[in-house]
Amino acid sequence: MKSILSKIKTKNQYVISIISIGLVSVLCLLIRDYLDYKIVGYILLVVVSLLAMFLDIFPVLMSAVVSALILNFFFIKPYLTFHINDAEDSLLLFLFFFIALINGVLTHKIRKAEKILQIKEVRSNTMKLYNALLDSLSHELRTPISAIMRAIDTIQSETAPISESNKHKLYSEIEKASLRLNHQVENLLNMSRLESGVVHPKIDWCDLEELIYNVLDHLKEDLKFHKIVVQLEENLPLFKLDYGLME
Repeated sequence: MKSILSKIKTKNQYVISIISIGLVSVLCLLIRDYLDYKIVGYILLVVVSLLAMFLDIFPVLMSAVVSALILNFFFIKPYLTFHINDAEDSLLLFLFFFIALINGVLTHKIRKAEKILQIKEVRSNTMKLYNALLDSLSHELRTPISAIMRAIDTIQSETAPISESNKHKLYSEIEKASLRLNHQVENLLNMSRLESGVVHPKIDWCDLEELIYNVLDHLKEDLKFHKIVVQLEENLPLFKLDYGLME
C-alpha cells in the first residue's frame, strides 16, 4: 500500500512539474515579441528553483530538461526547431541547462539536509521527554514498593506485636500500593508499545475538562493532603487526542 501511494505521489509530482513549466512557458510565449529569451531563461530558472523546494529530485531534473528544450524550441531563433545558428546562443542554452540542473540538485539537497536536521531535533526532543517520563515513573515505582516493604516489615516484626485492626490497615496499604505499582508498570509497557509501534493512538474528539477531573478523581487518595486548583478557560473546544493514553 505504501509503495502504491508513493508511486501516485511521484506521478503527481511529475504532473505538477510539467504543468508549472508549461503554464509559465505559455505566458512567456504570449509576450515573446516583447521579451528577450534570456529573460525567459531567468524566469524558467526561477520556476525550476521553486519546484526544487517542494518536489523530489527526479521531477525537478525533468523540469530542468523540459524548460531547456522549451527555451530552445520556442524562444531561441530560429523558432520551432532545436537548431541554433549562433554559437553564443548555444553556449547560453548550455549554461542555462547546467545552472538549472545544479540549482535543482543543490536546492533539493539543502531541503533534504534541513529535513534530516528536523528529524534529529525531533528525535532529540523525544528522547529528552522519554527520559523525563522514565525518571518520573521510576520515582513513582519506588514509592509503592517502599510502602509495600514497610508494611510487610511491620507485619513480620516479632519485637512489636500489632493488633488485627492494624494488620488489616497494613494489608489495605499493601493492596493500594500494589494497584498503584501495577498501574505504573502498565504505563511503562504502554510507553514501550508506543515506541515500537505495536500500539497506535486512537485519536478522537475529547473534553479536556472531563479528562482533567477524571484524573483527579483517580488520584484522590494520593492527593488528599494536597490542595489542587484547576484553572480552565471558559468554553474550551474539544481536542483530538487518545483519551486513555492521555489519562
